[in-house]
Amino acid sequence: MPLSGKTVIKISTFGIPNCFLFMPNPQAMFNKEGNTSNTSRSIYKPRREFLRKGVLFGTLAGVTGISLVSSCKKGGEEDEISPVEDLMREHGVLNRIMMIYDNCRAKLVNKEEFQVDALANSANIIRSFVEDYHEKLEEKFLFPRFVNANKLVDLVQTLYVQHHAGRILTDQILNLANTNSLKNPDDTLKLINLLETFNRMYRPHEAQEDTVLFPNLRKIVSRNEYNSMGEDFEEQEHKLFGADGFEGIVDKVAGIEKQLGIYDISAFTPAV
Repeated sequence: MPLSGKTVIKISTFGIPNCFLFMPNPQAMFNKEGNTSNTSRSIYKPRREFLRKGVLFGTLAGVTGISLVSSCKKGGEEDEISPVEDLMREHGVLNRIMMIYDNCRAKLVNKEEFQVDALANSANIIRSFVEDYHEKLEEKFLFPRFVNANKLVDLVQTLYVQHHAGRILTDQILNLANTNSLKNPDDTLKLINLLETFNRMYRPHEAQEDTVLFPNLRKIVSRNEYNSMGEDFEEQEHKLFGADGFEGIVDKVAGIEKQLGIYDISAFTPAV
């Protein structure tokens, strides 16, 4: 009898959790042409759990054939993260840094003391994670594809120019985000304006990418190309940021938010 999409193997489990005892339909391991080309990216190496924890092929006593044993989590397996979801959650990091910029700017305007290293560390995350990683992915993998497809070319050109402008702003923010500069009223005013300018540009920038550019990506690439892109993103992420990758960056941002007292989002709930 053909196996269904997920078939329970009714055998003695030898203490193995039930979630290990699901086998995928073998037909799902082949593409429409009946071969396994490109499966190293799209089937055998899903972006998160497959690559991170691996799989074990083996036999169980009394059972003929091969059973697939993979890592499992409470509540089911983790879904594969698509390239667009990856990019959009990285925008979440950008948004949280912009919230930090807003907080630091308000303190500068009101002449309130705060730990300036929180601002410098935030700008360094913008430089390493947003500009040297996230934006480089967009410039290498997304922008050329839209230009070649002659789709959203004007938007892509604007986004590219804004990437360049953002790096200039970050250079200047890093140069002024120190105690000595803040002793100078002129430098303080420059820093206030830089933080405002950065946020004023990047909020519509990332909103256009999230609502216009990213949703159109699937329309100009094949499924295999899309999956391959996700693998490339994952590889680069861990190459630059180690095993913790995105999660490690989020932890750093959370630490800065706690340092400034803005981590608890309930503080932003209005009294209505």
